[in-house]
Amino acid sequence: MARMDMSLVDNAQIAAGSNNASSLLELGIMYSTGRDVEQDLVSAHKCFNLAALQGLREARDYRQEIASEMSPQEIAEAQRQARDWLSMN
Repeated sequence: MARMDMSLVDNAQIAAGSNNASSLLELGIMYSTGRDVEQDLVSAHKCFNLAALQGLREARDYRQEIASEMSPQEIAEAQRQARDWLSMN
C-alpha cells in the first residue's frame, strides 16, 4: 500500500473531509505523536473526540490519555474545535 507524505498535505483539509471514525482516529494518533506532522495535542484531542462520538472506544481512551497532558484551556479549545467541525460537516 502506498503511503502519503503527510507533510505535503494540509491536514485541516483531511480532517474536514473525514467523517470516518477510523480516519479521525489515525489523524489523532498522528497529531498526538508528531508522526509526519508537528505534534499538536489540541488537534489530536479534537480528532479523538470526533472519533469517540462515532463510537470508537479506542479514541475515547486516547483522548483521556492525552487530556492528562493538556491544560483546561487547551481541552476547552479542542472541544470548541470539535463542535465547530461538527457544525460544518
